[in-house]
Formats: sequence, C-alpha cells, structure tokens
Amino acid sequence: MSPPPASSAKTALVLTGGGARAAYQVGVLLAVAKLSTNRRKNPFPILCGTSAGAINAAGIACLADNFGKGVAVLASFWRNMHAGDIYRADPIGIGVSGAHWMTMLTLGWLIRSRPRSLLDNSPLRELLSRHLDFRGIERSIANGALHALSISASGYESGDNINFFQGHPDAQPWHRVQRIGIRSKIGVEHLLASSAIPFIFPAAKIHREFFGDGSMRQLAPISPAIHLGAERVLIVGAGRKNEHQERRRVDSHPSLAQIAGHALSSIFLDSLAVDIERMQRINRTLAAIPPSIRENNEIPLRPIKALIISPSERLERIAAEHAGALPWAMRMMLGGIGGMNRRNGTLTSYLLFEKPYTRALIDLGYADTMARSDEVGEFLDL
Repeated sequence: MSPPPASSAKTALVLTGGGARAAYQVGVLLAVAKLSTNRRKNPFPILCGTSAGAINAAGIACLADNFGKGVAVLASFWRNMHAGDIYRADPIGIGVSGAHWMTMLTLGWLIRSRPRSLLDNSPLRELLSRHLDFRGIERSIANGALHALSISASGYESGDNINFFQGHPDAQPWHRVQRIGIRSKIGVEHLLASSAIPFIFPAAKIHREFFGDGSMRQLAPISPAIHLGAERVLIVGAGRKNEHQERRRVDSHPSLAQIAGHALSSIFLDSLAVDIERMQRINRTLAAIPPSIRENNEIPLRPIKALIISPSERLERIAAEHAGALPWAMRMMLGGIGGMNRRNGTLTSYLLFEKPYTRALIDLGYADTMARSDEVGEFLDL
C-alpha cells in the first residue's frame, strides 16, 4: 500500500544536541501530550533530531502512530537513566580508557592501537537495539502518521553535515554548501553517529565514511525541517535563550573541564541561536514583500512560523547539584580535570546520564512548557 498524499501544511519538531541535557526535551514532549485532546495523534509529521536529540526524535518516530505511547516510553527511558546505560562507567572501563590515553600521550610512537575516544559507548548501542523498533518508522509513514524523520551527522572525511532522512516519497534530497539531505533507512548506526560527541564517544561508520556528532559543522539546524516541507517549527533547545553571563575578573587559568565544556557549548548551542536569528530576519524581509511579487519573481522562500522552548534555568547549575550521582570512577576522572567544581558544571551537564539529573530536567521541561500552555496549544492546534 502506498503512503497517503503528503499534507500541504506540516509542523516540524526540531530537537537539538546536548548529551544528557536532552532529557529536558522529554519534559516538553510530556507537556505537549498532556495538552493534546487526541494523545494518539502525532502533532509533528516532521521530526528532526541531532545528537541526543536524534535519539529522542527516533523514539517518537518509531511510535508516531501512537504519540502518547511514544512519549511515555521515551520518558521511562530517561527517568530510569544510568551512566552505565550510555557508556562504560565502571572502574575497569574508565581505567582501561585512561590507560590507553596515557600510553598514547607518552609512548604513542611505539603503539599501533590508538584509543578512538575517551569513553566506550557500546552500552548505548545495546540499549538502542533493545528499545527501538525501527520498523515503526516505515509503518508510520505508510499510515500517514509521519511524513519524515531526519537525523544529522557530521562526516569526518567530507566535512559535510549529512541529514539522513526516511520519509514519504514526496520528500526529496537536497544539496547545499556543506549541507546534504540523503534518503536512508534509519537505524542504530545513524543514532550512534549523530550522538558521537567528539573525543568523548567514537565515530560511527555509515556506508563509506565515519561520522561524528551532528552538531559539528551544523550551519543551519532548522534547515532540514524546511527542506522536508515544514511551515511551522517547534524548536526545543538545550541552553537558556540568549544565555550570557556577566564578565568578571578571573585570575586563575580555566580548567580542562571548563575549556571542554565551553567547546561543547559552542558545538551544541551557538549554531541554533544564529539560525533562529537568521530565520526571524528572513521572515521579516518576506513580510515586507507582497505575496504576488514573491510569486511573480519566483523567490524560493516562504515564511516559517516558529516557537522556541528552552530551559528557564541554567542546566550546568542543576548538574552541579546532582554531580554526586555519577559513578565514583567518573567522579574521579572529572574531578581530576576540574569537572566537579560547582562553578564548572558545564562539561558535567553533558555527561550526567543519571536519573536524579535527568528527572530534574524532565520536570523543568514539563513546567516550562505548561507555563506557556495557551501559546503551545494554539501553535500546534492541540
């Protein structure tokens, strides 16, 4: 049976990266399901995910024909999270990884087998294989519950940001500068590639190339949704909107953890803020051009309605409060580079896959969304 015709007006959900911070997205989705008058109906025909957001997007896509159930399964997944479900956090796993890195740094010219990453994420592969039924993506496309799922990953060889998408036949591939959309059957490898945080998790090979975290070199995080036909976009970020701290005098050199956290925030947060600003500017420009002129001059742009939901609190502060939940081997490793300092919780906020922290973020996402319930309900026609 062929899929039903594509809807003329589509709403997209864009879920960004952020490691353990992606638990916040689940709280937002729980609120959306709560506000919906039909919990089974998927309000997001287009799902776009990057990094940990790719795992959440795929989780919804696999059960897009029963949105409420999909969100409940995802919430259970994150509410009962342990670091050991994502990476080897036991003393042996951490010790072996640390020994490999020390050997490479001191005797690298003598060894052939070099470490691929700081942490071993093989538990994540097993977890995704157990909990996600990827056959549900095609089933949901066939019955009209889903138009497309897009997963972003960054190619280490080509330097391109690749958007692997599985969707309705009407969804067409695209090619822009360093941004490519490729039709593909989504599976575990795509999620491992998209969530492979540089240096921390190993790259994943898809076809002929190795890929890393989709947030790297992602110049336009919202563009996959637009290419797939979205006219409205709900964007869930992993950092406070317009996040900024006052500059103050600091005499001590930044710790390795502070530098690493700064680098990850640059990868995960900055491009989204820039792309939102770009989209809003284009919308204002289009509003000043009469539709007839746009049509007569074949201007290939259309206004995009957007709603952005982002944390009302600083997630690194919440992470600092719950950092003690990490396995002691991880606490020792992070403590050695300054990551357990309450003022340097940014790196920890990305790696703290423990339920006290993830539950706090889910609750925050739910509260932030319910505080804007009228706005969200109107935007999504709930």
